[in-house]
Amino acid sequence: MSGPHADATRVLGDWRPVDPQQEALRQAFLTLLDAREDACLRACEPGHVTASAVLLDSAGDNVLLTLHPRVGRWLQLGGHCEPEDDTLTGAALREATEESGMTGLVVDPEPVHLDVHPITCSLGKPTRHFDVRYVVRAPAGAEPTRSDESLDLRWWPLTTPPENTDLGPLLTAAMAG
Repeated sequence: MSGPHADATRVLGDWRPVDPQQEALRQAFLTLLDAREDACLRACEPGHVTASAVLLDSAGDNVLLTLHPRVGRWLQLGGHCEPEDDTLTGAALREATEESGMTGLVVDPEPVHLDVHPITCSLGKPTRHFDVRYVVRAPAGAEPTRSDESLDLRWWPLTTPPENTDLGPLLTAAMAG
């Protein structure tokens, strides 16, 4: 076991969320990781671990969200672990850098939130994302540049995210973290 799989097992084995629902999800993630050597690869059809970035501005007042083309909603940045990723924090940082176009980002070392959601990703088959979410901070004055992976990219106040999203628990966890 190496790369993001070993890192995910270690990180989630050590992390102790205070919320009972987050603890239940942590146990589910660990069960997936224990059962599947390929749990961090998109080829793992039953579901796979992904890494997300709750990208905050330097003041910590705003979050950068992407209007996801496949999902059609505003979401945090993030995505699949890639073969070059050694850690989940590295995957979250890579995704945040690629999707925001910003450099100098800093990722907090501990997860802030977990989520499992159904999705049809690039394989074209229904699956689940076991999403490990990290707070990532932008340097002062950083300006995002939209990538081809987004329909739009915009800063939103942490306290007033776009309507029709389910980001409330994630943003609350990011503010507390």
